[in-house]
Amino acid sequence: MADAKVIPFDDDRSRSGGASRPARRRTGAGGPGSGRGDGSAAPVSALPGAQVPEPSGPFPEAGEEGQEPRRDAVDAGGSPAGGWERRIAGGLAFLRRRVTGDYDVDEFGYDEELTDQVLMSLLRPLADTYFRVEVKGIENIPSDGGALIVANHSGTLPLDGLMLQVAVHDNHPADRHLRLLAADLVFHLPVVNELARKAGHTLACAEDAQRLLEAGEIVGVMPEGFKGIGKPFGERYKLQRFGRGGFVSTALRAGAPIVPCSIVGAEEIYPMIGNAKTLARLLGIPYFPITPTFPWLGPLGALPLPTKWTIQFGEPIPTDGYPPEAAEDPMLMFNLTDQVREQIQHTLYKLLVQRRSVFF
Repeated sequence: MADAKVIPFDDDRSRSGGASRPARRRTGAGGPGSGRGDGSAAPVSALPGAQVPEPSGPFPEAGEEGQEPRRDAVDAGGSPAGGWERRIAGGLAFLRRRVTGDYDVDEFGYDEELTDQVLMSLLRPLADTYFRVEVKGIENIPSDGGALIVANHSGTLPLDGLMLQVAVHDNHPADRHLRLLAADLVFHLPVVNELARKAGHTLACAEDAQRLLEAGEIVGVMPEGFKGIGKPFGERYKLQRFGRGGFVSTALRAGAPIVPCSIVGAEEIYPMIGNAKTLARLLGIPYFPITPTFPWLGPLGALPLPTKWTIQFGEPIPTDGYPPEAAEDPMLMFNLTDQVREQIQHTLYKLLVQRRSVFF
């Protein structure tokens, strides 16, 4: 009987899953399957019909900037090799940059890294799971250059602005960021002031808005202001006055298109059935809302109702065809303001007719 040939168990080529496992490097000389006699690794032979990719250099270390984990490297559980290690390394690198101040903010205080990695991560479950925001017409927001998004405002608390910011950030194919114009009150509140600046919000003034638009940013404005967000529940989805058309003048000066935006679902999160005006004056706020749950249930009453939201972006209204002096024409500003308002109101009614339920 002929001598039996012994196949060593540690030879990767004898295993069926060897194609997806990294080849071991053997430095010892001699013995079948132990590599070359000079101690270098033996070349790996491709299986019949298989292609061997060309090596592209050393693998990046965890946390190395500009590199992504190898998608073909897997651990024993089938997940990307070192996935948790890379996440931890990335988190530690992020914390190190925050502690040492090695991060960038623009002239308005906008911190893109903090917004992308922290603030959007906190708001995203609220938009995707709690309010289940459905976004329509995102293609109407240009892929580059400045644009002014004009939206209705409602909900007692300005959650609609934050959800609008998440909708643009997460749904636009060019990953564009929305820079919201906020009221003075936002920048007088402790903590809220700093977070608003970091998230890219800026004061609702024509000068800041024009600078952002000319820099190619997407700017969001809600012209109803406190009149819209603090209106009684009985006037829901009825647009308030849009002011004197300052946003139109800003868009005309920058030559940026105006994108009307209609938000359905925010009106019902805090049904405002009353306003304690005396208490509001004492606190220095525009209104003190009374809802079916607040202040009767205390902090629990501040929890918004889980309504179903729809955010629709309408067709942009171009402004680059007007002469420079058009920004000073009050009749033109009035007509464009009325056009934007009517388009938003018409879309709101259409979405309400299509809505099956407030919560579904």
